[in-house]
Amino acid sequence: MTSNPTALATPASAETARQAPRVSTASRTKTMLTSKIASAVAIIIAFVWTVPTVGLLVSSVRPEGEIRTTGWWSFFTDPTFTMENYQEVLFGRASSGALANFFMNSLTITVPATVIPLVIATMAAYAFSVMQWKGRDTVFVIVFALQIVPLQMALIPLLRIFSGTELADDFPFLPIWVAHASFGLPLAIFLLHNFMSEVPKELIEAARVDGAGHVTVFFRVMMPLMVPAIASFAIFQFLWVWNDLLVGLTFSGGNNQIQPLTARLSEMAGSRGQDWHLLTSGAFVSMIVPLIVFFALQRYFVRGLLAGSVKG
Repeated sequence: MTSNPTALATPASAETARQAPRVSTASRTKTMLTSKIASAVAIIIAFVWTVPTVGLLVSSVRPEGEIRTTGWWSFFTDPTFTMENYQEVLFGRASSGALANFFMNSLTITVPATVIPLVIATMAAYAFSVMQWKGRDTVFVIVFALQIVPLQMALIPLLRIFSGTELADDFPFLPIWVAHASFGLPLAIFLLHNFMSEVPKELIEAARVDGAGHVTVFFRVMMPLMVPAIASFAIFQFLWVWNDLLVGLTFSGGNNQIQPLTARLSEMAGSRGQDWHLLTSGAFVSMIVPLIVFFALQRYFVRGLLAGSVKG
């Protein structure tokens, strides 16, 4: 009696047939994304994305007369260079710029508004991911849900809390710090918690066996591993706060002593845009610090985005 080879091979063939389309689809997708056409499309997108920034930079160093009469691309055929626009917006009269003080105001607002939520969120993420306590998951869900609360709903209540108090008079930047930190905390806790949950539990157990407490585990084990995630959120938070206009306008109350750079730039634009030759220089000044921060932390930013995507 002879066996039927076709019947014996049927299960394996069916399994192979089920797997083949998935493998071929993934292979085709990978090939398509790494092809020369995809690379060319990516280069074109990057070029189109960069052109406005180049135009802004070129316009910021051209004389006012040429800015008003010719396009920025004419700089490459008839280059005329001047730093008067930057001189005017940074150190000129208040009506045309004087951005140096507002630049320092933005730094004073942004640095604490980035550090405060990071410090609190790092400790909270450790409590949610490592420590065991009653109601932990419920509290985490509540914190996660706070991300959907619109910023605009809380601005006026926060303003009424701080308005007219001695604390706000003594520390005029405090309300702005609290507003930015409060709305950055939920996302920071969520991201850092997810990152910290991926840390192997064996590392924590080994530290506990060696007699380490929560403080030692937090600073000696977790913090070195959390650097990419912390840097990633620091970049996002820094950019959000630096580019913010609504919170700065609401809590500054028109006080030039605490107004951020974005508020001054909006005033420079004017109702008719008559000083837009100065606005180009002012806008590029506002871009310098975010660019420095991003390029300085870029390697940590990439590591933070890729963390947890590959195990092994």
